[in-house]
Amino acid sequence: MNDLVIANARIVNADGTSSGHIVIAEGRIQAILDLADPLPSAARSIDAQGRAVIPGGVDGHCHVAQITGPHRTLDDYAIASAAALWGGTTTIMDFGIPRDATETPLEAVRNKRELARAARCDVALHGSVVTWDETVPAQLQELAASGIPSVKMYMTNRGSTMSDGDTVLKVMRELKRLGGLAIIHAEHDAIIVDCTQEHADTGEIGIEHLHRTRPELAEEASVREVLAMAEYVGVPVYFVHQSTPGAVDLVVEARARGVEAYSETCPHYLLLDDGVYASRFPEWFACCPPMRDAATVAALRERFADGSVDTVASDHSCYDLSQKREHSDDIRQMPHGLPGVETRMPSAFTALTEGLPITDALLERFVGLFAAAPARINALPGKGRIEVGCDADLVVFDPAEERRVDGTALHMGTDFSPFDGKTLRGWPQVVVAAGRTVLDENGFHDPGPVGRFLARGPLSSSAPDALEPALPGIRT
Repeated sequence: MNDLVIANARIVNADGTSSGHIVIAEGRIQAILDLADPLPSAARSIDAQGRAVIPGGVDGHCHVAQITGPHRTLDDYAIASAAALWGGTTTIMDFGIPRDATETPLEAVRNKRELARAARCDVALHGSVVTWDETVPAQLQELAASGIPSVKMYMTNRGSTMSDGDTVLKVMRELKRLGGLAIIHAEHDAIIVDCTQEHADTGEIGIEHLHRTRPELAEEASVREVLAMAEYVGVPVYFVHQSTPGAVDLVVEARARGVEAYSETCPHYLLLDDGVYASRFPEWFACCPPMRDAATVAALRERFADGSVDTVASDHSCYDLSQKREHSDDIRQMPHGLPGVETRMPSAFTALTEGLPITDALLERFVGLFAAAPARINALPGKGRIEVGCDADLVVFDPAEERRVDGTALHMGTDFSPFDGKTLRGWPQVVVAAGRTVLDENGFHDPGPVGRFLARGPLSSSAPDALEPALPGIRT
């Protein structure tokens, strides 16, 4: 007997929309039947009643239980993955970022893999390199052999997570050899340090001045520099949380020259502008890059809609208000990052569709941003698509349903949301992860620690056919 049938579904993939019954068994889609076909027997049947059914979301940018300097995010994998499922995301991607100079890239990933055993949804990982030394090539080969071919590097955060230019270039060369992907936080450190110091010298260093200390130029200068390095080496590059249309345009122009480059943005850069720093609670919006002015936000939304942006991710970082407020008078000491894995679906859908009629083409564009493109770019087979043989990760939703966000009622392990009080549309009504119904009209059904670690293969054809670990012990 089949485990589940989702009947009368309006099936939306990134490349087309159809109607049918979705038959699920053993965690995978076994068949997609015509509406005229009789329903097969199953342990459970859900009538979608013509509502949209899309692939479960893939959030390619989350920070779970992350330690950076004196700060630690407050969630763990049990909390973050459950919140992801509440929000229609069935796969999250986290980073093994060394917490300090004593932790190697390999150790950071091993620690995250151990923590991820508590996950309720599937998890993939990116590595991270802060400082180059002679052991890094072997560590990167070990990571790639164990299914982690992507590596993040920060172009800012001097003294903590920042990689210098020599490190970035050397890591890119190794990633080209391994068929990997360079993931970049692009902000020009020298500009930011100087601009921040100028504001500190005049006493304008509290959270209400954050947007003035990290100008758009700093982001775009860094994107330009990194694209030059990626083009020189010939390695694919993916830019996280792009907040300006200029940064996106630089990536589009590089692609036209043949560079394999990708742009990610986040919902808060699409729905919020720098007016939030003059609000009653500016600490709710402490993130880097900061929110931009209204004209920049409007132009970024145009890029989001027209296909210039490849993916939408949450950049989920779960601090609470007490952590934010401890040093809100000095942005150099407060933790930056926003909770968002649970609200990614409705906030991104609202940003894409606000003021527009809901068409098949618009829904397909959303599926591409939310699920299909992050699955494709990150080599996650079986994810991001509703098709026979794919993982049974599915979301049933009514595109017109609206809800008002109450940050205290969400499930992310914190006490606020940057979207608190905003009305968002496109919330999940039914969520199926690996064939299990985890969210329906009766609420959330915790599946327990069933999430799998997703090992990925090479992300480009330049990699060798097989990679053997250079160091023992990671494939456990």
